[in-house]
Amino acid sequence: MNQVLPTALMLFLVMDSLGNVPLFLSLLKDLTPARRRVVLARELLIALGVLLAFLYGGQSLLALLKLEQESVSIAGGIVLFLIGLRMIFPTAEGVFGDIEGGEPLIVPMAIPCIAGPSTIAVLLLLAQQDPSRINHWALALLIAWAAGGVVLFSATALYRFLGKRALGALEKLMGMILVALSVQMLLDGIRSFLQSTHG
Repeated sequence: MNQVLPTALMLFLVMDSLGNVPLFLSLLKDLTPARRRVVLARELLIALGVLLAFLYGGQSLLALLKLEQESVSIAGGIVLFLIGLRMIFPTAEGVFGDIEGGEPLIVPMAIPCIAGPSTIAVLLLLAQQDPSRINHWALALLIAWAAGGVVLFSATALYRFLGKRALGALEKLMGMILVALSVQMLLDGIRSFLQSTHG
């Protein structure tokens, strides 16, 4: 259980809920407050379902694709590194690229904003590294998802209280932490690969 909270923190950072606040406000701006809550709850539940499916089905998927633990670790590290860089040096289109308006359904809110490729890569890696703790990883995911949900449901008040500049600074800070985590993941993958090749 001592690894649940650090894993939950990592997943929360990867999901980048604070960074999604301006995007979600923009996507939902034309909806009534009641409808906004319904849409947000729906998208959060869809994202959770997708993430749990990858967590519990990750082993089978990796076996089907004949992927080894090291390749998932290195690929996950690269994806996290790129997401972290885009959080530190944001583009005009945001972390996940240009997104059209209208009421969202699954894309882009549930996927890729909440259940993004980096979160899926981390869950696949966790499932591959220690399958015996998969329920612990599910608990960590639920904690991170719930914390992200609180942030997103509080988006309007949070944006008004902190302002665009403070939210941007927080996102850059999370990006720095994410880059450090991604480098560690890369190093672990490379170290594991070198150890396996040298017997």
